[in-house]
This record gives sequence, C-alpha cells and structure tokens, in this order.
Amino acid sequence: MPSKQINFSARSARYLTTAIPYVNASPHIGFVLELVQADTLARHYRQKGDQVRFQAGTDENSLKNVQAADAAGIPTAELVSRNAAKFVQLKSKLNLSYDDFIRTSADARHSRGVENLWARCFSSGDIYKRPYSGLYCTGCEQFYKPEDLDDGKCQEHGVEPSLVEEENWFFRLSRYKEGLRELYKSNTINIIPQSRKNEVLSWIDSGLDDFSISRSVIRARNWGIPVPGDPSQVIYVWFDALGSYLSALGFGSETSSEFEKWWPRAIAREHVIGKGITRFHAIYWPAILLSAGIAPPTRLFVHGYVTAEGRKIGKSTGNAVDPIPLIDELGSDAVRYYLLRHIRATGDGDFSHERFARSYDSELAGQLGNLVHRVLSMTKLYLESEDRNFSEFISILDGETSQADEFCKKIAEHLDCYAFDQALDAVWSYVASCNRYVHEEEPWNLAKLSHANTETESSRIKLNSVLATLLLRIFTIAKCIAPMLPGVSQKIFRKLGAADENDDTWRISGVEVGPPLFPKRI
Repeated sequence: MPSKQINFSARSARYLTTAIPYVNASPHIGFVLELVQADTLARHYRQKGDQVRFQAGTDENSLKNVQAADAAGIPTAELVSRNAAKFVQLKSKLNLSYDDFIRTSADARHSRGVENLWARCFSSGDIYKRPYSGLYCTGCEQFYKPEDLDDGKCQEHGVEPSLVEEENWFFRLSRYKEGLRELYKSNTINIIPQSRKNEVLSWIDSGLDDFSISRSVIRARNWGIPVPGDPSQVIYVWFDALGSYLSALGFGSETSSEFEKWWPRAIAREHVIGKGITRFHAIYWPAILLSAGIAPPTRLFVHGYVTAEGRKIGKSTGNAVDPIPLIDELGSDAVRYYLLRHIRATGDGDFSHERFARSYDSELAGQLGNLVHRVLSMTKLYLESEDRNFSEFISILDGETSQADEFCKKIAEHLDCYAFDQALDAVWSYVASCNRYVHEEEPWNLAKLSHANTETESSRIKLNSVLATLLLRIFTIAKCIAPMLPGVSQKIFRKLGAADENDDTWRISGVEVGPPLFPKRI
C-alpha cells in the first residue's frame, strides 16, 4: 500500500510508527492500545499542521510464527497471511489513519531494505560469525543469561528458555556503549516516560554484549530472509523487524525518495512501542543505525501493558481480549475512549467488560451524548427560523470564543505530552460544566418568556446567548476530541451541519438532531 502523495516540507515532517506485532495469533486488546495511542498522535500532529507519515505493519519472520503454524497444521505462509489480514482489518474497525502497512514476509520492499541495512553494517565491520551457546526464549525471540532469569524462567513469559547451540552471525553491540550513552545524555533520542530512559541508561552502564542477528535455516525451518552470502542462515527477527521502519520507506531502492523525505530530513522520527520491547528499540536499533551511518530515531514513547480482569493477557491463559466483538457491539470510539481515558498512557492498566460497559453508558451516552442531544434539540425547537451562520451567531458572545481557543490549546498540550487520559479528563470536565450550564440557565424557561407579552426581547437575547454559548462549546468539544474519538467528532460536526473543525460557515437553521451519538445498549 503506497503512501499518498503530499506537498513535502521537512520543517514539519513527522514519521510515526507502531511496533510491528507477531502474527502467531489474532490481535488482542493490548496491541489495540498501541494502535489507538499512535493514531491519536498522528491525528493530533496533523491537526497542528504537521505533515505526518504514519506507519504500521506485521512481523512475520519470527520462529514463533513457524511454531504456531505447526501447531495449527498449516503452512507458515498461510498462517501469517491469515493473521496479518486480521491486523489489517483493524484499520477500518478502529478508524485508524495510518498511511502504509508493511508485511515483512510478503513485501519486496522489506527484503531489499534489510539486505541493504545488513550490507552497511557488514561494511562497518560490525557483523561477524561465531559459534554460540545460549538460553533462548522463543516468546521474546531473545537469548538470555542465567542471571537475567527469574528462578530459571523468562520474566516476560514465565517459561524456561531452551538451550540453543549453533553458529550465528553477530552484531558488535559492545562497540557502541559510549555512542549510545551520548545519544541519551544529549537527548538526541528522547524516551517517554523518564523512568524508561533511566532504565535504558542503566542497561548501557551495566555493559553491552554483542548479540546474534541470524539463526540457522534448519532451526528457522527455512522461513525468513536469507543472510546475504550465507544461504545456511536467515536474518534473526530483531535485525529483520527493526529494519521494517526503513524498508517501509523504500530504503535500499534506488528509485524511492520516501526514505530521504521521512527519515533523515524529517524533524521527528518517533516509535510507539510496548515496554516489553524497550531494549531492542532503545539499544539494538540505535546501535544498528549508528553502524549503518543512519540518523537514530528522535523519540520513543513507551506504553505499559493491558491486563484483562486483573490478569496478565496471555495465550496460554486463554484470556486475550478480542477487540472485534467490542467494536461491533459499542463502536470503535467506545473502545478508543476506554483505552485512552481509563488506562494511563505510560503505565499498566486493566480492561474489564463491566467497566467498559459502564464507561459507555455513563460517560459517553449519559454525559456527552445527552449534552449534544439536548442542545441540538433546543436549537432546532427554539431557533428554527434563525438563518444566520455559526460565526455570525456566536459574535453576540463576549469572551467565550477566546476561552474556547484556550481550552483547545490546553487539550493540545496534554496530547503533546502523551497524557491522553488527562486530555479526556479535561474534556469530560468541560462536558460536565456544559451540562451544569444548561440546568442553571434553563433555556426552556427563556423560550417560554420570549413568547410571552413581557420581557420578550430581553428573554430572546438571553436565549440566543445561552444557545450560542452551548453550540460553541459543543463545536469546541468536537474539535478537541477529533484526534482521540474521530468518529464521534465527525458525527457531531455532521449534526451541526459543519464539514469539519475549520468550518464556521454552517447555518443555525441547518442543525439536525438525528439519531443519538451513543445508542442504548441492547
């Protein structure tokens, strides 16, 4: 899927990626958190006027994919294709705005890019071959030292790694200890949150060992990208997977200009990842790029894990939450809302079906949905003959528009800091204040007075002022939630008769109440 053509300006160009997940199983709610966070950032940056290339994909060349195919009794290519399609499906299901999706086993761009990256590191003298014996966790796709294990088990997956003995190609990570430390000390690479940066610096200071970047064709079951010049080996998953961030841009192709546009010339190269793969993105990846003579990423945003009903999500425990039924039941924005508001961006959080339903009923339908319905109903009922456009109508307000602008800036500042939960907390406080304002001003009584023989003019002016204030605030809410809840935002604009957040030409007489934003659950 090629990226769309845009008028390019390096001064405002941002390259934003999610990690690429394994496709040994269907997607679960934990990875959906990452997709939604990254999509919110991409939409936020675009709303600010930046040019964004938002990249997603799937990691298909791992050993765990081969093992999953064996367990299912089907060829590996069939399994990864089947599961990759489920990840692709999430774009429409979650209303994601990514520009490109790369499949590492099926996209010719990827093999070219990884081979080019290998050649560069090889030319730098950083790739060499030697025999190796180590403890290997297939779940992590990583070798471990005995002291890194918890009672002999991988801390991430709770299983005992297998002893692997073979001859592999290695990358000289040990050569880049000082170079990596300087990248973080100088904030050339920024890690959010600070605790993750401290963790990375601690890893660097404790010493860096060279790491394996290939495995034998026999152990890989002949699945993966062959090592250039050595058909007995395939490129190991992390050198392969991390290279997708470049290969998706056409790196290694003489005819592609996308790499120059979106990597060395961009003002930001940002990866959104889960905490379990921090080491690979914060240490392995920058070192590979230094070796290849390529600029490192500028920022890593590291999110936590999603548990399910208080338990860690795992295939062996059978508690992986499938996002598709949730989306089909209550809509993509209900899922986006729960993940962004009720799970702190950089910490672990829990998904509960009960809390998910409660957030839909009470917060989405009961607060925002109710506000929009009441205000638009009163506008339709009391101002049906009002034919002024929105900008003319709200001109009667004093100071309200500047307050709305300040509120939008506040929400943008939260999103700049990845504080998605705080952004939505602020929006819902604003919604609550709007609902209080309706009760305090009682527009229905103002409408009665405006039709009586007394105080007709003053009551009409007051009614117009109250409804203008509420319409402006609803328009402001729709604008502020657009990066986080794009579907709901667009529904509000349509009800108002506006094309988007920049359209202030819609007419008050054109407001439509329509169906509720959040229908009642069956």
